[in-house]
Order: sequence, then structure tokens, then C-alpha cells
Amino acid sequence: MVESELNPKVRRLVQTIETVVRGKPDTVKLAVICLLAEGHLLIEDVPGVGKTTLAHSLARAFDCSFRRIQFTSDLLPSDIIGISLFRQDTQVFEFRRGPVFANVVLADEINRTTPKTQSALLEAMSEGRVSVDNQTHPLPRPFMVVATQNPIEHHGTYPLPESQLDRFLMRIRMGYPLADAEREILRRHDHGARPDQLVPAMSTDEVLEAQSAVTRVRVEESLLDYILAIVEASRRSEFLLVGASPRGALALRRAAQALAYYEGRGYCIPDDVKHLALPVLAHRVIVSAKYSSPHKRGEEAEKIVEDILENTEVPL
Repeated sequence: MVESELNPKVRRLVQTIETVVRGKPDTVKLAVICLLAEGHLLIEDVPGVGKTTLAHSLARAFDCSFRRIQFTSDLLPSDIIGISLFRQDTQVFEFRRGPVFANVVLADEINRTTPKTQSALLEAMSEGRVSVDNQTHPLPRPFMVVATQNPIEHHGTYPLPESQLDRFLMRIRMGYPLADAEREILRRHDHGARPDQLVPAMSTDEVLEAQSAVTRVRVEESLLDYILAIVEASRRSEFLLVGASPRGALALRRAAQALAYYEGRGYCIPDDVKHLALPVLAHRVIVSAKYSSPHKRGEEAEKIVEDILENTEVPL
């Protein structure tokens, strides 16, 4: 069985975030599961619905280093990873670390910068390190990138390349709050909690322990077959130009383990996979041009993945 003594603290982590992000319990839960699974999170939606607030609250809810990078069209890769400067007094180059050297990095409006700068995060996200001038610099652990982006049809955006999208464990949307939740936001706006006022609910070591415990959650062979069946169906679909990659299958497995751990179980069930297939796989597939419209490919990909789930036999 998984060490479950951390679960109450994970729950408090969620409750802490929800003091700021109101009316979005499912979204907050997915963000925490992404953290437990050692993944990176992409939050996509229109401006003003709380993307940055969620990312900031997640970082402040546990005791860690946090840096925010505001992505703009003139941002350079060195502004993210750092730069080597020559010191006259020692006659050697010294590496000045960039903001990526933090436990949680908020990449705000990541699709407002050029592809060259976007790709500066690629090695950091996939390997937990950066290379500058033939030297490798490890990043702190835990390490998580929480990126926000506006829909691609908005002016001044650069779509993330598929290789970068594939590094995000999940893509989620905030959506508009329900009427009661929005009324509460209006009522408490001037007196409610702010992300920078949150008291951490977990330490960095506790997060690392929880992430380690997630890897020990049992996944039966029948569930592995279920994940493979979903992935294979995406590759055979006539509606998709590109199906889910092996990295996508691994991501779905790890996310399911994190959900099981969150729920206090030492084993995965089919519902774990079904619940997370959409946020884990939809951004990894490419809809065929003849079945898609430029401004709705994200929604169409989600609908296709939903159809695949409905038509894939669930193990007993």
C-alpha cells in the first residue's frame, strides 16, 4: 500500500488553493494531481478567468521557490535560462542563473513569445536541467512549469510546437465560473485571500515524498492494456493525423497513479484513466485538416478523444 499519511496534507494543499481560486474544484484538483505526478501544466483559456491566479496559488500553497516569467515577443532564451558573464577580477566566465532555476516556474502567456524562446524551456521540462556553454546545470527538485496561454486565434500569439506541447503532462481550461461562484468573487474581491498571502500547506520535502509514493501505486496489467488500447485507437483514428505518442501513454499511466494516490488508494482503477485521458492526451494529438477548423482544433481533439474512450472496452 501507498504511504497515506501525506494524503491529509495533500487535501489541505487543495483547500489552501481554493481559498483563492473559487468555484473551480475540479480544475484545482487536476493542478495538484499534475504536481504529484511530477508533470508540467498548461492552462489555456481567454484572458481574465484566473489562469495566472491558479498558477500563482499552486506555487504558494507549498513551501518552495517561485519565479514568474512574463513572456513577450522580445523575450530572449537567455532571459529564461541565464547567461555566462566574464568577470574581470577572476578572469573567468561566471554563470548567472535565470528565473528557470526555481521549484515552480510560472510561464505566463507562453504563446506570446517566439518559438525560439519557447524552446528554451524544452530541455528544462524534459530533463530537469539546462545546458549553457557546454556545461550542464541541474534544476532544483521538485521542478514544475505552470504555463498559461491564450487561445491561438488571439492577436499576437505563436502556437506552441508539438514537441513542446508533448512535454506538458496536462492541458486544462479554467472556463467561466458558475453564477454563485462569480457572485462570491465579486463580494470578496477587496477582502479575499491573495496568492502571496497563502500559508504553505506542505513542505518541499513532503511534496518529494508524495511524488515518490505516487510511483509505487500499483497498476494492473489489465489497466496497462486499457491505456495501450486508448493510445492505439488514437493512432488508428481516421480523424487524427497524429495519435498519442509513447510519452503520452506513460503520462496517462503516471497521472492515473497520482489520482489514485490523491484518493488514498494504493492501486489504480479504470476510472482513474478515464477521468484523466482528456487533459493528458487531447493536446498531444493532431486533428486531420479535413476534419478540423483552425480555431477549434483543441475542442475537436477533445471530442475525438472522448469518442475513443466511449468505444474502448473498459477492463472489469
